[in-house]
Amino acid sequence: MLQKSFKNPLVLSIILGLALFACKKESIDTEDENELITSVKLNFTTNGSTQTFAYSDPDGDGGKTPTVSTISLKPNTTYTMTIEILDESKTPVNNITNEVANEKDEHLFIYTPTPSSLLTYTYGDKDSRNFNVGLTGSVRTGAAGTGQLKVQLRHQPPVNGTPSKNGSTSPGSDDVNIDFNVTIQ
Repeated sequence: MLQKSFKNPLVLSIILGLALFACKKESIDTEDENELITSVKLNFTTNGSTQTFAYSDPDGDGGKTPTVSTISLKPNTTYTMTIEILDESKTPVNNITNEVANEKDEHLFIYTPTPSSLLTYTYGDKDSRNFNVGLTGSVRTGAAGTGQLKVQLRHQPPVNGTPSKNGSTSPGSDDVNIDFNVTIQ
């Protein structure tokens, strides 16, 4: 009876259609979207005292100009630095810091001072493959002077199931890219 079914074009079309439908694989989007970040706080602690410097952009990209604190630190001093990142467009506020900590194999903070003698950042945390993360670290300031500190959060999700984070700034895209003015005095 099965042989007769194959001779009927309608039955054959139905069987082939069902076979193709059953074999169709769902496409999986492997690229995570960047998080919305409306606030970044840098916390510098030395001798039990903490100073917080912030970036705030409540309406996200576009719209109003963000506000950015000027970082003011003492010369030739070592600070413990932590970073907090928030999405304050939601209620309750979404603490992106926790997401980055949970997905640290896909994130890398990069701290770039200009001039390079302004300060030195040393990473204090690693991911599961021993690559830097940057949620916490130490900052050693140089002599008195002024400059900038670029803070970047690189989002480096897996590509086709293979980790893309390799300890460098590429591949990936910026979740955060902020220039803080810095005064060492």
